[in-house]
This record gives sequence, C-alpha cells and structure tokens, in this order.
Amino acid sequence: MSPEIKTCLNCGKPIVGRVDKKFCDDQCRNTFNNQQSAASNNLIRNINHALKKNRNILEALIPEGDELTKTTRDRLLRAGFQFKYFTHLYQNKKGNLYHYCYDFGYLALEGDWFLVVKGKEI
Repeated sequence: MSPEIKTCLNCGKPIVGRVDKKFCDDQCRNTFNNQQSAASNNLIRNINHALKKNRNILEALIPEGDELTKTTRDRLLRAGFQFKYFTHLYQNKKGNLYHYCYDFGYLALEGDWFLVVKGKEI
C-alpha cells in the first residue's frame, strides 16, 4: 500500500515532511490565511475609514477654540458624510439623542439643521 501524497492547500504542490503538514512553505501558509480573512478585513477597513472620515468632517466644521457649531444636512453630505456610520449614541437629560463619531457628535435639529459638538474628555 503506497502512502497518500498530500498537496499544499494553497498551491497544490506535493508536501514533503511531517504527515500533518498542510502547506509547502510559510509563504503559502500566509497567502492562504490572508485570503481566508480578506473579505471580513476589507469590510472592517472600509467601515473604519468611513468613521474616521465622518469624524474629520465634524471636526473641520467646528471653529478653532469653539465647542459647537450648526450646519446643514446638505453641507455634511457634500463633504462626504455618511449618516449610517457612527460609533455610539448619547441621550442627554432632556431626551436629545446625539450620534457620535468617536469624540465629535451631532444632534438633528428642526428642518435639515444639525448641531455639531465636540465631546468632553473623560
């Protein structure tokens, strides 16, 4: 009975060495594992990019030395703001719901106006 010849899971070349080896070398092992997690890593990377962009847009709207400002929905959208991405919510004692992108947040006001605020350091 001849022994079964194992092949590399990545490139298909015959494997020489231990019986439990799955890859012919480290490069094939790394390539295989990177391909397995590429889709989920790309999704996470894209969401993190959108969150950082939203934060930078909010930060740029607040004048130097101020803690808050008002802006319109149109201005946010023109800057590339994506409302579906935010890191957390905060509801104050009055019941107002703020959406935050890290340390900068916004509150929907009447019409298409928004109050943009810089969060307090904890």
